Amino acid sequence: MSGVNGSNQDVDIDLGRIIAAVWERKTRILGATVIAAAVTLVGVSLMKPSYRGEARLLIESRSPNLSGGEGAPQANDPVLDSLNVTSQAQLLQSSDLIKRVIHDLKLAQLKEFDPAAQSLLPDPLVLLGLKQDPMTLDPEDRVIQEFREKLQVYPVENSRVIAIEFSSHDQKLAADIPNRMAEVYLEIQSGAKLDTHSETAKWLEPEIVRLTGKVQEAEKKVADYRSSNGLFQTTETNSFSTQQLNDISTELARVRAERANAEARAENVRAALKAGRASDTLTDVVGSQVIQRLKEAEANLQAQISDQSTQLLEGHPRLKGLRAQLGGIRQQIDSETKKILASLENDAEVARLRERQLMTQLNGLKADSAKSGEEEVGLRALEREAAAQRQLLETYLARFREATSRLDSNASPADARVVSRAVEPSEPYFPKIVPIVIVVSLATFIFGCLIVMIIELFSGRALRPSGVGDVESDREGKALPAPVPAATVTPAATPLPVHQMQAEAARFDVSEAAAKARAKVAEKFIAPKAEERVEKADAPDEGFTIGSVAHYLQRHDIPVVIAISPGGDQGSTATVMLAREIAGQGRTVALIDMTGSACPTRLMAENPKLPGITDLLCGETAFGDAIHRDRLSDAHIIPHGASDPSKAMRGVDRLTMIIDALADAYDLVLVECGPAEIAGISRLARDETAEIVLSVPGFREDEVAKLVTDFETAGYRHLLIMAEAGDLHSPRRGRRRAA
Repeated sequence: MSGVNGSNQDVDIDLGRIIAAVWERKTRILGATVIAAAVTLVGVSLMKPSYRGEARLLIESRSPNLSGGEGAPQANDPVLDSLNVTSQAQLLQSSDLIKRVIHDLKLAQLKEFDPAAQSLLPDPLVLLGLKQDPMTLDPEDRVIQEFREKLQVYPVENSRVIAIEFSSHDQKLAADIPNRMAEVYLEIQSGAKLDTHSETAKWLEPEIVRLTGKVQEAEKKVADYRSSNGLFQTTETNSFSTQQLNDISTELARVRAERANAEARAENVRAALKAGRASDTLTDVVGSQVIQRLKEAEANLQAQISDQSTQLLEGHPRLKGLRAQLGGIRQQIDSETKKILASLENDAEVARLRERQLMTQLNGLKADSAKSGEEEVGLRALEREAAAQRQLLETYLARFREATSRLDSNASPADARVVSRAVEPSEPYFPKIVPIVIVVSLATFIFGCLIVMIIELFSGRALRPSGVGDVESDREGKALPAPVPAATVTPAATPLPVHQMQAEAARFDVSEAAAKARAKVAEKFIAPKAEERVEKADAPDEGFTIGSVAHYLQRHDIPVVIAISPGGDQGSTATVMLAREIAGQGRTVALIDMTGSACPTRLMAENPKLPGITDLLCGETAFGDAIHRDRLSDAHIIPHGASDPSKAMRGVDRLTMIIDALADAYDLVLVECGPAEIAGISRLARDETAEIVLSVPGFREDEVAKLVTDFETAGYRHLLIMAEAGDLHSPRRGRRRAA
């Protein structure tokens, strides 16, 4: 932000001053707010209230399914997407629908819908040519235009619901108009569907007649083809040849199973006989009745032989006869077993013959079936054609019956229904008296506050120099008074205010005596114009003020000056004022604090613990980090620093390099040494031609003369005396040059 009152110093906005200015004008602001609220209340109370009614429609397909099942949607059913819903919302705003509502409710006779015709006074905008004259329009167009301004139709987001809102001064009309619009819309939709049904019936009637003939012809072709090729159907899915092939295949499988069974049984009996196993182990032999009787006779004979053996000798004729009978029975059993084997082999042979016969029949049927398959290809093609024609005919017949039934009943449901009817509103939606009055009052209050703030900002009263804090602390952590928010870098003709020097003295916790001395110095540092205080010669001889010394240094473009303050902090304070004086005249100045008390650091730096010259000499900080801005001027300060001074003096040889680097960047480098001894100056001054300023405010003339004599004796002849105005009673030349 630019400076204030022509100053180049940056400024900040003083919020405290802005708040105070608003508080000072609170009566005017609150008065304007109350007046605005009262005027708004009266104006809103005189306005005619408006009421709003709303009806809602749900867009959905309402075509009934007369087939009794969950059929697919019909081709003429609407696609219920967002575009369809938006299209229906536009239909609700069509001129034809609005005209019907206007005619049904006789809205053209109401003043609300044709205010131009009922008004006795002309419209000012029409007279100025800013608005078209409504009387040039047709009366019906004027009513429609007014109707549209009060109508609002919109689809509800993320739904298929359409809202119809209408505002009117009449509560009844606010509800009747949306309801009537919904009814007229449903009638239009229903009438459109009836027209569609009528056109559909007219188109379907000749098509049905034509399709009936085509279906009959296709079915006749199917029957003729089937009879000519012998493709008789036993069931809906099988033909005669297919059924016969299936039966023979089943019989063949049964015969093969019987053959395999007979061969296995015969092989089992044959193997048993060959191996000499008893016939009792064979199922087919045991199951024979003849074998069973022979086995019983064998068992009886064995029993008799066993019984007689106990009574008769081995060679008895009776025993021999019984054994002969037993052998005959066993021969019969073997003979019967062989007969059973022959029977089984005969059964297996019969089965094989039956299998060969069935295979011959099956091969013949396969050839016939292959031929029938080729013929059925053509049959299926004819059947598909007949089925397609039949299905299309049935569809046309269903549509025709539905359309004719709708026409006979003269009714068809619209693809929408009313889900919410409008009711008469009990409260007006406009004007809302309390919210309007509150909004206007707040706007007036805020606008008044903004006007006061803008006035304060543009007048400059709400601006203060940047970098000036409200509360600061000294080294001991005490709360200190805020510095005076004024430009302290004053030109030579402007004195530094006494109260500001007192604030600086209090800031750095100096003794009361030192504070009074500094106030006295600031009060007496009144620098007259340099042109009046400097002779034509190069040295000042009338005064030793800060202004005259600053003028001399600038006039001769002296790059480096060593300031010595035998009086201690009082002289260092004057050196600080010299740096600020030169900086205030647009020159770049850097002050190096080489004092033991760090007085310049306390006066100029924001924080006395900032890195400075001792840190640079010890190599503990970067060069750029040691340079800081004066808190009250455009001058720069290299503070005393936080490092150990005794350690820093070991690297004092670097000081000349630091001064040379600063001299390249600044117009003037001012080295404040405090009450330094003459012997110690040799480390800073490269030769006897160095520029030395003796800051001796408050010194008597004899004391200054002694100091000058001592420096001249030591070989320093380029001296500038800087004292308070009036300290030295007789003017003398403060600068002497060697021959």
